[in-house]
Amino acid sequence: MTKLPLIQIGWAIALALVLLSLLNQGGGGNEPIPYSRFQQLLDDGRVAKVTVAGDTIRGEYKEKQADGTTGFTTQRVPADLAGQLAKTGVEFAAVPATGPLGTLLGWVLPPLLFVGVWLGASYFMSGGRGGFGGGLLSVGRSRAKLVAETDVKVSFDDVAGVDEAKEELHEIVEFLKKPQEFGRLGAHIPRGILLVGPPGTGKTLLARAVAGEAGVPFFSTNGAEFVEMFVGVGAARVRDLFEQARKLAPCIIFIDELDALGRARGASPITGQDEKEQTLNQLLAEMDGFDRSVAIVILAATNRPEILDPALLRAGRFDRQVLVDRPEKKGRVQILRVHLKNLKLAPDVDLDAIAALTPGFTGADLANLANEAAVRATRRGADAIAMEDFAEAVERIVAGLEKRSRVLIPRERRIVAFHEMGHALVAMAIPGTDPVQKISIIPRGIAALGYTMQHPTEDRFLMGQHELEARMAVLMGGRAAETLIGPDVSTGAADDLAKATDIARGMVLRFGMDPKLGPVAWDTEQGRFLDEPGAFWRPRRFSDATSHEIDDAVRTLLQRSLERALAILRDNRAVLDSGAETLLARESLAGDEIPRPKPERPAG
Repeated sequence: MTKLPLIQIGWAIALALVLLSLLNQGGGGNEPIPYSRFQQLLDDGRVAKVTVAGDTIRGEYKEKQADGTTGFTTQRVPADLAGQLAKTGVEFAAVPATGPLGTLLGWVLPPLLFVGVWLGASYFMSGGRGGFGGGLLSVGRSRAKLVAETDVKVSFDDVAGVDEAKEELHEIVEFLKKPQEFGRLGAHIPRGILLVGPPGTGKTLLARAVAGEAGVPFFSTNGAEFVEMFVGVGAARVRDLFEQARKLAPCIIFIDELDALGRARGASPITGQDEKEQTLNQLLAEMDGFDRSVAIVILAATNRPEILDPALLRAGRFDRQVLVDRPEKKGRVQILRVHLKNLKLAPDVDLDAIAALTPGFTGADLANLANEAAVRATRRGADAIAMEDFAEAVERIVAGLEKRSRVLIPRERRIVAFHEMGHALVAMAIPGTDPVQKISIIPRGIAALGYTMQHPTEDRFLMGQHELEARMAVLMGGRAAETLIGPDVSTGAADDLAKATDIARGMVLRFGMDPKLGPVAWDTEQGRFLDEPGAFWRPRRFSDATSHEIDDAVRTLLQRSLERALAILRDNRAVLDSGAETLLARESLAGDEIPRPKPERPAG
């Protein structure tokens, strides 16, 4: 049961006193009498004292009456009317224009309306939290959610695939449990730890696991919650958050999406950022100013570290940056074990095989994969989730939902079949490329009319020049197949051309793989921060002549890739034709059903 605030109890007492005072009016031994009797009492000389308040007359008797009353009240009647009534001998009296209920409402209703309007305004201004003291009175209070130490049920056992990050964070747990042990030799724990990594890799889960392992209060907030339309509100919320944290130390403050709060100051010369900069300045002051003996650990997470203000990342604030990257194959197996432990699996499910099908998947992607497989198995009425359900779930996540209602005309289906078969044959003819798992001409997703699925046999972190050129040739395989069946090429290769162009530009501008331009990084690509407003002020780092050479080099690489794909398909024209016809008839081919081309001829 929630406790009423003191101010609410005070209001209730005040209203009760008002009601009692109104209801008790007319008490104290006064009896109401008709106005005609009042006049008779005056004529008889029995009235000792009279008090007139508007139309109400209160008086006292000279002698106490038989019934014990000592006074009376009456309502005045107009003089001319009273005179006429007195002549007739009729008893006459007056009553108030409003009865007791009207009097009560007249006294109570205006204050109640005022209080109600004030409470309503406070409720809406506080974003629906309501109550006395809300609204503008609480706009500077922190909106961080406090989770008690006993309520955090997440531990490091619930986090898989990020072993290095867990090892880094074990020190934080030990410090929060035994802060004196760390101070024995004069060492102190880092003030802040920044979790960096792509979306869905488990940064927030790691922060909750640290709180669960340490058994301390956990303040959870988001960088966007500090920023409001009122100047100074964000800074006030930062101050309030740290004040609460000091009272509950040792504790953890977790700020998710730190880039919303910690964006580099002065990054945008076009628009003013006064409120955001004041909020960031207050955060910097709090992180640099709180007592080292106070056991407060600040965890933050971001997937855009390149846009953070350098003052946040200096020593003394976020001392450590912990990378929470996409898991490798071993990590994906561990994550799958966590997400599949409560699911009913068929005997043919192989976690290693599923991990091999999901390169580049994050922890969130793998959780979605497990759910999609379970949904598919339920939909087909199975007793357990089979390997085919996982394969179909991977296909759905990567390529999108099947669109069988999207019916293509025969000519378009033929172009799509040759296009996808061209990709597959070029990929299988070039040694060292990722193996082709499946070809389909069933439309999927928003715009895909078909797809060729390749899965790498191992995780890769570096790629050589020959591998990049092979990948461009595979991307050009669809356009090459359309060229062979002519006479026109379609728009189906638009996405392939964009990806191939990105690879070619990277080889020329960043990797120094063009012999004519030499080993020079013409574009260091400093991150997405350069693509934001204000980035166009950055001067170009090469001349117009070099720009023409770069365009020529990129065009040469793409043309060479197209010619390579054309040469492979010409050597396998019969396989291309028969494979496309088979694909038209069956709509999808997988594994050994895909025809095998002759290997690529050596160059020269």
